[in-house]
Amino acid sequence: MTHDPRPFGRLLTAMVTPFAPDGSLDVEGAAKLATYLVDEQRNDALVVSGTTGESPTTTDAEKETLLRAVVDAVGDRAKIVAGVGTNNTAHTIELAHAAEKAGAHGVLVVTPYYNKPPQEGVARHFLAVADAVGLPVMIYDIPHRAGTAIATETMCRIAEHERIVAVKDAKGDLIASSWVLGRTDLAYYSGDDAATLPLLSIGGVGLVGTSTHFTGVLAKDMIEAFERGDNATALARHRQAMPLFTGIFRVPGTMLVKAGLNAQGRPAGPVRSPLVDATGAELDQLRRDAADAGIAL
Repeated sequence: MTHDPRPFGRLLTAMVTPFAPDGSLDVEGAAKLATYLVDEQRNDALVVSGTTGESPTTTDAEKETLLRAVVDAVGDRAKIVAGVGTNNTAHTIELAHAAEKAGAHGVLVVTPYYNKPPQEGVARHFLAVADAVGLPVMIYDIPHRAGTAIATETMCRIAEHERIVAVKDAKGDLIASSWVLGRTDLAYYSGDDAATLPLLSIGGVGLVGTSTHFTGVLAKDMIEAFERGDNATALARHRQAMPLFTGIFRVPGTMLVKAGLNAQGRPAGPVRSPLVDATGAELDQLRRDAADAGIAL
């Protein structure tokens, strides 16, 4: 089966969810942030309600409201991918149905976490979601959070489904990814900002980033340079962005992204418990990391 080689473009950002000072959803701020990410940071698509968007602490109703706001703001010029993954297959399908009705262009589905299903359960989970909706599905393979890696054979099996078209690859195993890329037509997007260039070298197509709230232009330049065969420029952009590609994860990325956006005067607001807002020292370190990448915060 042949899919679009870049079903969601080259660069996506897993967008944070802006909250008002009282912790409520900032719908207007979400629209403004989405516009900035698409129009200034050169994103081809946005992931809404991923883990970076604090999906564990937003309600289903908030997820739908947020998604509709982002679709309305930028859905005419960027693809909007809704994070719908949970460790409950039935609930994931409910969220996927809601996302489809709200205008999403695709869904991101993470491996069921904590309950650690066997590979047969992992496969059935993804296939059930893909069967239930008419949207393209991006699989999120992140074993260090989910507790379970998607085995190569499982990935190749689910790739046979016509709507399973892409992978957000945060496994950190280029050998496993190489095997899947050689046996399927899945589009592989790096789920680790700093691993994007290595993944491109084995057939990956882009990045679903976190630091790309700030490094989007650098990341897009890197990907495009690699694609046109300008490896020297791609490597230079990779090395330039590395301080933020890695520094954004000194603490959970959501905390530092929101701190940086707040420092820039952009919509972000506080995080919700159990996360905590970044400290002044953590923000100062982020500013140093950004400066090393040639970016002002």
